[in-house]
Amino acid sequence: KWFLAIYLVTQSKTNIAALALRRQLGISWKAAWLLKHKLMDAMRQRESSQPLSGDIRVDDAYLGGEYPGGKSGRGSENKTAFVAAVEMRNGQPNRVRFDPVDGFSFAALMPWASSALRAGSVITSDGLSGFRVVQQLGFQHRVVIAPKGKAGTEIDAFKWLNVLIGNLKTTLSGTHHAFKFSKYAARYLAEVQYRFNRRADLCALIPRLLKAVMQAKPCPRGVFQALIEQET
Repeated sequence: KWFLAIYLVTQSKTNIAALALRRQLGISWKAAWLLKHKLMDAMRQRESSQPLSGDIRVDDAYLGGEYPGGKSGRGSENKTAFVAAVEMRNGQPNRVRFDPVDGFSFAALMPWASSALRAGSVITSDGLSGFRVVQQLGFQHRVVIAPKGKAGTEIDAFKWLNVLIGNLKTTLSGTHHAFKFSKYAARYLAEVQYRFNRRADLCALIPRLLKAVMQAKPCPRGVFQALIEQET
């Protein structure tokens, strides 16, 4: 069951939901949910130790929409902030990182920048004040102010980054429709990141994820069982 689950998770063109895993594996939804989240957490642990380097483009992004009658814009209670970053090589995206953060202040972005970026990299942002934290850490920081509207998504500096963010959101919304962003964003984002960063060799994804699972820190069933009960 585990081997087949790893195959399905790694070889699917888009993400595969726990409900689809249940049907493919012939197990209960709870067991499929538990298995899927253990695999995603192994991906998260693996990706957390892989900083980007070189020419890096960064942007602020959010998962989730606004609650009816709730706060609007970035203050919405249903929105989870994350940093989208892409490592460019020869004009093409090489690797990405999608990291949940508490916000886009200096204090929130300092730990992210310290762990997600390799020393000596050149960071390009759109001028959001929080990203100036990279200068304090000794990175070269290039600011490109993007025009408003659709034209701002198509400028060379951020074109590929915006494509990747769009693909990410389409993949998540098309497969899962909705999930508790504040609880599970790190795992779902890590799954997309893990697969993209290893897209060049789909066959190798299977043994590589097996290795990641064996090296990951334990994910006790009791912790996941409590989460499953909250879901149901």
